[in-house]
Amino acid sequence: MAVKITSKKPLFGNKRSHALNATRKKQGVNLQVVRLEDGTRVRVSARELRTARKDEKVEEVNE
Repeated sequence: MAVKITSKKPLFGNKRSHALNATRKKQGVNLQVVRLEDGTRVRVSARELRTARKDEKVEEVNE
């Protein structure tokens, strides 16, 4: 099982119809499963993954 190491949380807002009805919606965080150099699997956000790939610290896991 992958460990979540990011501190990001979902965004909440209103979904608006043409009649301007407001219903609550949640936009989740874009979490990806990656493997670190030592072999552990972690769930990180796509932004953090992009930064880590620039430093060549992670490789992609397809699950």
